[in-house]
Amino acid sequence: MHVEVVEVSPRDGLQNESVILSTAAKVDLVSRLVAAGATRIEAVSFAHPRLVPAMADAEEVMAGVPRQAGVSYAGLVLNRRGLDRALATGVDEVNVVVCASDTFSQRNQNASTDESLAAAIDVVRDARAAGLFTTVSIATAFGCPFEGEVAAERVLDLARRSADAGADEICFADTIGVGVPTQVRSLADGFRSTHETALRFHFHNTRNTGYANAAAAIDAGVMTLDASAGGIGGCPFAPRATGNIATEDLIYLVERMGMSTGWNLLAVLPIADFLSAELGKTVPSMLSQAGSFPPSA
Repeated sequence: MHVEVVEVSPRDGLQNESVILSTAAKVDLVSRLVAAGATRIEAVSFAHPRLVPAMADAEEVMAGVPRQAGVSYAGLVLNRRGLDRALATGVDEVNVVVCASDTFSQRNQNASTDESLAAAIDVVRDARAAGLFTTVSIATAFGCPFEGEVAAERVLDLARRSADAGADEICFADTIGVGVPTQVRSLADGFRSTHETALRFHFHNTRNTGYANAAAAIDAGVMTLDASAGGIGGCPFAPRATGNIATEDLIYLVERMGMSTGWNLLAVLPIADFLSAELGKTVPSMLSQAGSFPPSA
């Protein structure tokens, strides 16, 4: 079996860091990821630069990334204005966010969940018309930092309505790292009971459940997972949100389980050192510190 790892360090990874990387460093990061085997990369965000200053140079980054066959670049968009910017840069995919929690949606997008869903549906329609692959990510799908528990049926309803609107892929996102494997199975099974649209999961390891959740998703038959080199990341609008599951740690887990990813693990590992040097701190991934096993692998 093959597990597709969607690399999100250039976007979700860097957006919450206190150090803002130069455009050249971001392009260097993307180039290293491509050389290590990344085929789907969420490279930029088209959120308002005032709200997410780390992503203010999205156009410049997209102008510099290596373009080669088999590599697809995605941009995060929140509304039509973001889509217009994304289309101008030549991205291959757009990822549109809908927050399952109204409070989080207001803080993240200055709109209610229903308003965000309506905007997402418009973006999906126009992006597909332009030939782009579309993902709708349901944020706070496992819990909200302000409202607490989020009902699975609310999450599933948003996912189903997004799929009905034509989204090519639905991503359930554990924005603040509170999810557990039973929730993963519930969302995967609940969505697939009514829809066949491709599924993807996005996990943070904030409470040390991210990798258990990744394994649960695979066991549920979901073969597309987000990860971030070095385990960096977080959300500027979520208190105490920490990094994504690390790309190298996920690849190790998947490949030790006898499945393929298409990545070169030994080429991924040095990226953690690169990020540590750029960010001025040791990144949280474990494999970059412990090394692979067996050592010669």
